[in-house]
Amino acid sequence: MLENSIQVLIAMCLYMILVIGIGVYYAKRANESSKNYFIGGRTLGPWITAMSAEASDMSGWLLMGLPGVAYWYGLSDAIWTAIGLAAGTYINWLFVAKRLRTYSSIAGDSITIPDFFSNRFKENKKIIMTIAALFILIFFTVYASSCFVTVGKLFSTLFDLKYQYMMILGALFVILYTLLGGFLAESASDFMQAVVMVIALVGVFAVGISNAGGISGVAENIKEIPGFFDFFGIAQPVTIDGVQQVENGKPLFAEAGTYGFLTILSTLSWGLGYFGMPQVLLRFMAIRKPEEVTKSRRIATTWCVISLLAAVAIGIIGRALFPADLLTESTAESIFILTTTRFLPPLLAGLAMAGILAATISSSDSYLLIATSAISKNIYQGIFRKNANDKEVMLVSRAVLLLITLIGIVIAMDENSVIFKVVSFAWAGFGATFGPIMLFSLFWKRTTRSGAIAGMVSGGGMVFIWKLFIRPLGGVFGIYELLPAFIISCIVIFVVSLLSEEPSKEIQDEFEKVKINALAQG
Repeated sequence: MLENSIQVLIAMCLYMILVIGIGVYYAKRANESSKNYFIGGRTLGPWITAMSAEASDMSGWLLMGLPGVAYWYGLSDAIWTAIGLAAGTYINWLFVAKRLRTYSSIAGDSITIPDFFSNRFKENKKIIMTIAALFILIFFTVYASSCFVTVGKLFSTLFDLKYQYMMILGALFVILYTLLGGFLAESASDFMQAVVMVIALVGVFAVGISNAGGISGVAENIKEIPGFFDFFGIAQPVTIDGVQQVENGKPLFAEAGTYGFLTILSTLSWGLGYFGMPQVLLRFMAIRKPEEVTKSRRIATTWCVISLLAAVAIGIIGRALFPADLLTESTAESIFILTTTRFLPPLLAGLAMAGILAATISSSDSYLLIATSAISKNIYQGIFRKNANDKEVMLVSRAVLLLITLIGIVIAMDENSVIFKVVSFAWAGFGATFGPIMLFSLFWKRTTRSGAIAGMVSGGGMVFIWKLFIRPLGGVFGIYELLPAFIISCIVIFVVSLLSEEPSKEIQDEFEKVKINALAQG
């Protein structure tokens, strides 16, 4: 067993060395200017744009969180989430990508999301910029903590070492890498990591289905679990103090729960989150040419569909292979690791584990980089030190990066954290805070600065209110907080914009210029 662990570790270490090498390679170019460091000088090609967007977006929850949901609750919750995410990916690339690339360039050559919103509405007092930056800081700190949880679970499960030590070690690696190369290194390595992730998912799916006796073997093993393989029902593990009960070697399940229309709509609303995801939107802004967006859309959508379906299938197959091995919702998220280490040779298992590491690194460095840019570029330079030079901004960025990492480590200290739940909250936060105002900013000329401010505050605030106070009421209120928060933000933006003075001629002329350019580009 020790020899196997060493081989797994060697494979993962080789991968980590390669990732650090990419960071070193891009370090000099990235540190030439803050524009290069934060957005890569708008030089990304279509393949790197597409693959890095998806890799940075999906994170470790794709290989651990989503399979864990499928293992614990069965098909419905996981597959409807996957469908919503796949649809959201395609629609976001179809409607938002090209328009944002053009608009962000015309609107003051914006290099961050807060920059874009502030420049779009020609702010003198940087209220939109400040609000946007603060929300990014809050939700990305939570997001980064979910990545640290993933790393901690990965290494503690593989090597039977203390979770907290492994989580901190992973966080230190991520911060070292992010400090080195910035956005260019992040995007280039994310391309490689996206390839590793999809190969790992498809490979583990194939090995799992083979060892489970094919589709018929999986169906035979799980057919007795009420609601496990239903689109409109959900499995209900029988638990005591969060631990699923086992009788005669078989895990116990209660009668299937219902999965009605409102629940499906709520789960599909995961797709709405894409309109407000800074790590994805930033790739739209960084692509080399707007004309290359179409190719990126096809690549991204294909990758997304294959990866999501494989992740869901791994969770389902895992329940057939290991029915009573993972008895809490938190440990269920290790089903990918268990399947991999049980059925693959150690070196190949190490490469598959590198897929989880790849997903975690590709996301956490994105989250940390965007959060630091929000503070250093948008608040420090944008408000407090307008004459700060690039060197000073970069220094502040690194200090903020260290601070956010420390906060993320504190949040991630609980080894019983469920990755999927942590990610879902941050996802809702970004989707409701930035999604509606992004759509209105790009496609409705009458949107006003007051409407933008009210929309962001109401959307982001409602995520907290619904999650903490309304959703616990259950019934019709038990829906995912993103859906009501997104709708409320849209209503507020529309109403406040109509009630406030219409945008200046300069803003409207710029909107029309972007619209004409977008039509000319097809």
